[in-house]
Amino acid sequence: MKEAKALAFVNAYGVLRTLENLCDTVDEAKAVCKSLKKPVALCFDVSDGPCVTYTFSEDGCKFTEGDYGCTCKMKFSSPEKFNDLIDNSKPGVPAKNPVQVLKFLLGPFTQLTDLLTKYLMPSDEDMKDRKFFETSTILTMYTIGGAICALANNDSISKLSASYIIDGDVQMGIKDAAVVTIRCRDHKLELIKEKPDTPRAIMEFNSIDLAHGLFTGTASTISELCAGNIYMAGMCNMIDNINRILDRVAVYLG
Repeated sequence: MKEAKALAFVNAYGVLRTLENLCDTVDEAKAVCKSLKKPVALCFDVSDGPCVTYTFSEDGCKFTEGDYGCTCKMKFSSPEKFNDLIDNSKPGVPAKNPVQVLKFLLGPFTQLTDLLTKYLMPSDEDMKDRKFFETSTILTMYTIGGAICALANNDSISKLSASYIIDGDVQMGIKDAAVVTIRCRDHKLELIKEKPDTPRAIMEFNSIDLAHGLFTGTASTISELCAGNIYMAGMCNMIDNINRILDRVAVYLG
């Protein structure tokens, strides 16, 4: 069962944060950013939920926590209301620079989120294109990384698993394609989109095809481990508990 507050954090820290990577890798998204006459820092402020800012410029998208430096803001009275923005395109209440927030939300932001949806919820036809397939899988990995951290910090079941994770960095990635750091401090997880200097644990999939199979449930984790296609090293109990949270990610993003 999903918890509304936890889902709001998954949407903010997992799904929408993947706009950073979309704007770095997909030409159509790059074009949307290049069309901006000046940077727009859009804050979503959710009561009893996340408060985050996405700054869009010709250089791409950058995610930050809080509302510092935002040029426009939209407030939501509850996590459920924010989740309605993601699921049903229902906006919140403009709280700062309302003309800019509505113009941007209905224009460039919608263009970018429509593109993101296309890659995160791809059609069978789109996945026949190899470049699209690879990009979709890599973007999905970034979304999953953010969702793992969001659930570890906010979902009641995932918090139990996080309580057993010791301090340190876990390196997670796809060989020769993408890598992230999941950092644990006092049983709170944070996603860092770069390789850690001194990981305490490593989990790496040996190909994009394998990662896709694992993400979609068409490949067996145990079988691939036994075949040597998933590399694990270091403090495997950290990975074990992250994998328990990953099971919850499937519930929220499925």
